[in-house]
Amino acid sequence: MKIGVFGTGVVGQVLADKLDSLGHTVVLGTRDVKQSLGREGQDGYGRPALKEWLAAHPKVQLGTFAEAAAHGSLLVNATSGTGALQALKLAGEGRLNGKVMLDISNPLDFSKGMPPSLSVCNTDSLGEQIQRAFPQLKVVKGLNTLTSFLMVAPRMLPDTHHIFLCGNDAGAKGEVRSLLSSFGWAGEEMIDLGDITNARGTEQLLPIWVRLYGAMQNPMFNFKVVVVPKQA
Repeated sequence: MKIGVFGTGVVGQVLADKLDSLGHTVVLGTRDVKQSLGREGQDGYGRPALKEWLAAHPKVQLGTFAEAAAHGSLLVNATSGTGALQALKLAGEGRLNGKVMLDISNPLDFSKGMPPSLSVCNTDSLGEQIQRAFPQLKVVKGLNTLTSFLMVAPRMLPDTHHIFLCGNDAGAKGEVRSLLSSFGWAGEEMIDLGDITNARGTEQLLPIWVRLYGAMQNPMFNFKVVVVPKQA
């Protein structure tokens, strides 16, 4: 499958790496290709500069957001929450229309330092804002409640754990579920919450996620929903 991944940070790279390993052809989208290739040194995760990462992943191409959107029959939004809408505007509505997009972005506001707050919450969500801005794009919110390394390798945790999907188009959610199954997610681990308004809930998990990370100094954890069986 041809997949366009928006965002060249750690999330975009981890997703692109996994998709490439599964045989998909991936274009990694960025605002400015020359600027992205010009970055030197390791990132905050100790990962190499993007140009070095690309050299180690020769099948993954780097392009503009517009080029990534044109390439992909399925799209992944792995940009920062503050840059998501602008990135999609640069991609161009005509290149997005009718396509499925897995939206991993979160509206985290770091302007006052750590821990971050949410720039949108309660009666709206970033997922909804994206869907309103691009009504013909089939937005599926998912994978936004755990670290990128577990997104693509859920069996790194020893027990079952859960992710949450929401979106207005049932067929689009089915496509995303199929993709995530190829990452190793079991069907029962993917909980469909309903339409895109449920992104309000999943995005509001991030403040507690950040605080758990701070308390444990380890991002390799996830949420598990345990249900008491109904009595007959």
